[in-house]
Amino acid sequence: MTKPQVSSAVMTHPVRLAQAQDLAERLRLDGLALDPAPEGPPSALRTALVAWSAAAPEASHHLVVQDDVDAPAELLEIVTGAAARFPDEALVFYTNWHARNGAAARLAALAGASWVRAVPDEFTPSLAVCLPAWSAAAFRAYARDSAERHDDELLSVFFRGHGRMSLLAVPNIVEHIGTTSINDHAAQGIRLAVCPTSAADAAPLLDRARVLEEPGWIPYMRYGEGYIRLVGQEHGADGGRGHHRWRDALPATGLTEDTVRAARAAHLPEDLAAEVARTFGGAFAEELWTHCLLLGRQAVHASRRLGPLPEGVPADALDRLRHSAVATAGPAGLPPERRPEAGPDEVRAMAALAWTAVRAGENLS
Repeated sequence: MTKPQVSSAVMTHPVRLAQAQDLAERLRLDGLALDPAPEGPPSALRTALVAWSAAAPEASHHLVVQDDVDAPAELLEIVTGAAARFPDEALVFYTNWHARNGAAARLAALAGASWVRAVPDEFTPSLAVCLPAWSAAAFRAYARDSAERHDDELLSVFFRGHGRMSLLAVPNIVEHIGTTSINDHAAQGIRLAVCPTSAADAAPLLDRARVLEEPGWIPYMRYGEGYIRLVGQEHGADGGRGHHRWRDALPATGLTEDTVRAARAAHLPEDLAAEVARTFGGAFAEELWTHCLLLGRQAVHASRRLGPLPEGVPADALDRLRHSAVATAGPAGLPPERRPEAGPDEVRAMAALAWTAVRAGENLS
C-alpha cells in the first residue's frame, strides 16, 4: 500500500491570525488560508475555497482545519493512517455533540464502531476534513460560483450529488474551542466534540475498528427535547431537515409508547432523575432518559449487525469511547443557553442517569 501524501491548510480570518499561526506550527501543518475579503459579509466558503486550493501538486489528499480548534501533535499521523485505510473517502475528524451527525456518532460509539456514515440531510462538520486530492479539486470547481456562504452546508450538497456522504471519525481527536463565531453560529452556544478521545486511544480504533454504514433510525436531542431521525427522511419534501418528536416517530421504529412507558416505570432511577431535575427541571430529566433509552436500543441492534470485533481493537479504548459518548449526551441535549450551567457535578449526574437508560434500552425488543 502506497503511503498517502497529505498536504494541509488552516483556514482563518485576520482577527484570528495569531491563533491560526500557532495551530499550524504546533501541528506541523503546511500553512494558512486567509479570508480573501475579510471586510466583506461573513463567509466560511470564501475562505474554504482558498484552503482547498492550497493542496500541494504532489499530494494524494488534502486536510483543511479551521482556526478555532485544538488537536494533538499526532493529528497528521492519524489523518494519514485514515487516508491509507479509506483512500477514496471524505474523512471528517470532528463532529458536533448536538447535531444529528453527532447523534449518529454517539450511537456508533455505543455499538462499537469507530467510523459512521454521515446523514445526508445535515451539514458536514467542517472543522477538520480530509479529502482525496481529486475530490478537493472537484469541490472547488463545484463551489466556486455558489452564493452559499456556509462551506459545511455546501459540502453536504456536494457529497449528496456524488451519492456518498463523508465518513465521520467517531473518536474525535479534534476539539472546538471558544463560543465566538465569525459566521454567526454563536447562538448555538457551547459547541464541543461528541466523543472527545485521546490520540493514543483514537489511533488504533480508527485504524482497525468497524464502520457503521447504516445506523437505522437515530435518536437525538435539541433544545432539551428528544427527536428521532427516521430512515430515508432525506427524501421528504423538506429534504429531511424537519424534526420528528420521538412520540410522533415511534410508529416507524417498531416501538410503542407503552413499551417506553413500561421501561421508564421499571428502570428510571428516581434519585438520579431528581438530581438532574434540581438543576434542569423534571421535563428535561425525563426527555434525556427516554432519549438514552432509545439510543441504547438502537446501539445494541447496530452492534449485532456489525458482528464481532476485528482482532487488534483494544477493548479498553472502545470502552472509554463509549463513556465519552454518553458523557456528552446530557450537556449536548440542553438548550444552548443552559449549557454553561453543566459543571462537573451536573455532567456526572446526567451521565449516570443516561447510562441507566442506555442499559435499559439494550433490553428493549
